[in-house]
Amino acid sequence: MAPFSYIIAPTSCQWWVNLLRPRFASTISLPSSRCTDHRLLKRFTAIPISLSTNQKFFCFAMDVSGAKPPKGMPLGVDETTEEEYASQSELLQDFTSISSIDKAWTFKPENGKGSQAMFSISQPNLLANKRRKYILSCNIVKESNGFASFQWAPFPVEMTGVSMMVPSPSGSKLLVVRNSENESPTQFEIWSASQVDKEFHIPHSVHGSVYSDGWFEGISWNSDETLIAYVAEEPSPSKPTFSGLGYKKSGSTEKDCGSWKGQGDWEEDWGETYAGKRQPALFVININSGEVRGVEGIGKSLSIGQVVWAPSTKGLHQYLVFVGWSSSGRKLGIKYCYNRPCALYAVRSPFHEFEANELHPKENASEDVSVVNLTQSISSAFFPRFSADGKFLVFLSAKSSVDSGAHSATDSLHRIDWPTDGKPDPSAKIVDVIPVVMCAEDGCFPGLYCSSILSKPWLSDGYTMILSSYWHSTQAIISVHVLSGKVVRISPGDTDFSWNVLTLDGDNCVAVCSSPIDVPQIKYGCLDEGSSTVPSWSWSDISSPISRCSEKVRTLLSSLQFSVIKIPVKGVTENLSKGARKPFEAIFVSSKSKKSDACDPLIVMLHGGPHSVSVSSFSKSLAFLSSIGYSVLIVNYRGSLGFGEEALQSLPGKVGSQDVNDVLTAIDLAIDMGLADPSKICVLGGSHGGFLSTHLIGQAPDRFVAAAVRNPVCSLALMVGTTDIPDWCFVETCGSEGKSIFTEAPSAEQLKLLHSMSPISHLSKVKTPTLLLLGAQDLRVPVSNGLQYARALKEKGGEVKVIVFPNDVHGIERPQSDFESFLNIGVWFKKYCK
Repeated sequence: MAPFSYIIAPTSCQWWVNLLRPRFASTISLPSSRCTDHRLLKRFTAIPISLSTNQKFFCFAMDVSGAKPPKGMPLGVDETTEEEYASQSELLQDFTSISSIDKAWTFKPENGKGSQAMFSISQPNLLANKRRKYILSCNIVKESNGFASFQWAPFPVEMTGVSMMVPSPSGSKLLVVRNSENESPTQFEIWSASQVDKEFHIPHSVHGSVYSDGWFEGISWNSDETLIAYVAEEPSPSKPTFSGLGYKKSGSTEKDCGSWKGQGDWEEDWGETYAGKRQPALFVININSGEVRGVEGIGKSLSIGQVVWAPSTKGLHQYLVFVGWSSSGRKLGIKYCYNRPCALYAVRSPFHEFEANELHPKENASEDVSVVNLTQSISSAFFPRFSADGKFLVFLSAKSSVDSGAHSATDSLHRIDWPTDGKPDPSAKIVDVIPVVMCAEDGCFPGLYCSSILSKPWLSDGYTMILSSYWHSTQAIISVHVLSGKVVRISPGDTDFSWNVLTLDGDNCVAVCSSPIDVPQIKYGCLDEGSSTVPSWSWSDISSPISRCSEKVRTLLSSLQFSVIKIPVKGVTENLSKGARKPFEAIFVSSKSKKSDACDPLIVMLHGGPHSVSVSSFSKSLAFLSSIGYSVLIVNYRGSLGFGEEALQSLPGKVGSQDVNDVLTAIDLAIDMGLADPSKICVLGGSHGGFLSTHLIGQAPDRFVAAAVRNPVCSLALMVGTTDIPDWCFVETCGSEGKSIFTEAPSAEQLKLLHSMSPISHLSKVKTPTLLLLGAQDLRVPVSNGLQYARALKEKGGEVKVIVFPNDVHGIERPQSDFESFLNIGVWFKKYCK
């Protein structure tokens, strides 16, 4: 059916009368000067519908299917929205330009006074469509009152082309890795305080790019700073060669009169964000000689990551400890997926300790170099960290995720006492330090939820780790005594701000603190020494040039406020666990002052996963939406991280119902509290958040005036055959049983169930104008999912806008794509929800 625009026109206007004089449809020309609402039309068909009872107004429809924008107007933009694009893009650029702190390190200077810090900073470069990376240094000066001041360098230094930076244990050397974007060698640079001391170029015949993704990533210096272990792509395999004479055999001496390389067998990768990347393998470089050796004894079925050096024992071999993921079967997507079984392994370094120091010759090469599995009794082990004295090894485990099939769940922390002789023991006892928390009492530690661990997380006592962990709708900094298992929240618990540890400075902590309305602020935490059994921390603000924003942004943010709202579970609660009956939460951001009794339009924001969480930290995109006149309700429905394992595990098998009801309950509460106008509500979500958003506009079609979704899951039946995580479809649809019944060839009954629990099954009821933003290279929720939904919605006459980003994956994180994405979201919502 052709799209129509419906017009109410006064009969007193003579040109309208002339236009509608014919009783049947007629094709006419419309002067743009006579109709500002339709100046884009060249020709249209006017169909009279009725005359008002008082005969003062005509109602008629116009076929606008042939409408085209005038020359020069961008595709998808008309004159009524162009001004909105211009004004919003200017503000969005101000938010986009705010820099972010990625990492930090501290060092002790030679004179022993104070300390020095180095911050790795990133900032989107929209013109280049890349992220700029900077280093900014400072001196940390201890004040007489116990606090510290930071003396910053006048300017940051841009690290062009740098993939990774890793200081040595003493801080006297810095490894800089530059991965090439073509087949040129990978560069390793060893920097001292004032210059590049050494530079090594490692050809692709040795290995490909060094992994720097934060998951397989692993670079570790040994204790005497002569060897560096790291994870890189294994060398490219040989491919078949063809010529005019056919296939060319290996070792053939035939004269090459023109040939080409074939493709050979297809190699499975680890899915989303790993497309085209080869198997991660373990290497060691000797920085004295530049020699690189692959680590022997590791089977081809293991993908390697997160390597660290084991404690060195004089006269014995040095060992490496790493995480290994088995890939003997299909490699299911691993990005964001903690439910992939993994273990800690130990293997001998390819350089003997003495040989590395050039004191003794290499030992007998026939000596055993087999790999030792250190965690055979547990289904998941990652982020290994040795204590400063080398007496024990601690690691995180996602065993609750692996065992249940949920892609992420509550973590546990474990310890292995390291043998005094330095030789790895496969039968070493695994001690539980922090078990999985099923359901915490109100106000108590809700469980461990860590997305990373510092490379040096230890206080000077050697037994206390400092970690960042989700704590309901916030992120908190905690201390963990790894012998007693005692957990203490050391970041302030009396506010709803989120805190993240950046690095330790002795027994002090450099952290960053932010909220939905406060840009990140550096904090310095001091451990108060005393006899108290509970360590006490005091925190001071640090003036910093990082994360500064324009005066316009600062003014807009100062006009906002936020709070965390507890939302009681509504509806049937029989057969629910205690944790699943506890309230869930939402973060509410709004203007401080109302000009009238009317509420600002509301955006309901839904995170993906579903086993993820939206915490109360600063988000440039959401702060932008808050600053253009919207309240934002960020819902952490049951199934989110940070609320205990029982609440999380209540969702699998109930997606599209329990999570939908939780969101509607949160909206109802906001309306009842006078925070939202039921006639001005939009919904926004990505991935599973898009699944929820499209479910909501189908199941509650009269409640939302606009929707925007990024790479949404719209059809589980379509997704299961195209995604890199088909097991996710089964687990979220069928619960933990889905882990055992998962198949690459679902039956007709299974496909029927998947369809029935998908948003597309409610498509016939959708009335809400919907914006879809899709990454064409998405392997997690392939672009076909969103396109099918958009086409079906258009087919039934729904209003749909689709933008496809040809080079983006699931996250749509390339600077230009992220910018255009949220600009269109802002304009779309302004069009329908004012």
